[in-house]
Amino acid sequence: ILYTANKIGIKKIFKVGGAQAVAGMAHGTISIPKVDKIFGPGNQFVTCAKQLVSMQDVAIDMPAGPSEVLVIADDKCNPAFVAADMLSQAEHGKDSQAILLTGSHNVMETVQVELEKQLNLLPRKELAAEALKNSKIILLNDEDIMTFSNMYAPEHLIISTANYNELMMRVTSAGSVFLGNYAPESAGDYASGTNHTLPTNGYARAYSGVTLDSYCKKISYQEITKEGILNIGSAIEIMAEAEQLDAHKNAVTLRIEDAKK
Repeated sequence: ILYTANKIGIKKIFKVGGAQAVAGMAHGTISIPKVDKIFGPGNQFVTCAKQLVSMQDVAIDMPAGPSEVLVIADDKCNPAFVAADMLSQAEHGKDSQAILLTGSHNVMETVQVELEKQLNLLPRKELAAEALKNSKIILLNDEDIMTFSNMYAPEHLIISTANYNELMMRVTSAGSVFLGNYAPESAGDYASGTNHTLPTNGYARAYSGVTLDSYCKKISYQEITKEGILNIGSAIEIMAEAEQLDAHKNAVTLRIEDAKK
């Protein structure tokens, strides 16, 4: 990240992290200038810090806290892939969560076997094992699976089913969606091109992931001619009067009278 930032010409680079970095950017320090908006994911402490400073000092991209994945799988999935996807989230930390939704008893059982087998091979298996205590494999009817997924609003949604194109059209809340057996969440982390700062903890119901648009502000402009104020002026007067905002109305009335002259 430091190399890339320097390579593309960013001049102010500060090698800091954690909740203390959020505080430094929000308020400014001797060495770090105050910023207007803070972007980026982090653990629960970083997310809490971002939310606190956003109430008064700066804007933030979104709450992006402990990582999570929800996998939807049917009998056409590869159970080893599903288990690997769940563990790739679990190894982030104890407060990560992995959820599997399936309508198949066979998928449920074979994925559990794979989870145990792959977990024992991980260098971070103790962390992953703790995260798996927060995780679930849930057997659901097919018609309930997307309802559950949209209510949960996962940061990462992996759809490993034969009809993933159909299910994709029913997604209303998710940070980033991975389609088919060969789309692991780690591709989104490192190489497939999508941004990986995503809403967690159900915030995908209200927030989108970071895009270039997140770095842009919109400013609206309006120019009204004499003809324009004569066309819309009466509507403004009526609405201002209804709200008992006489000065608002008067600002229009004076212009209407002048335009009529």
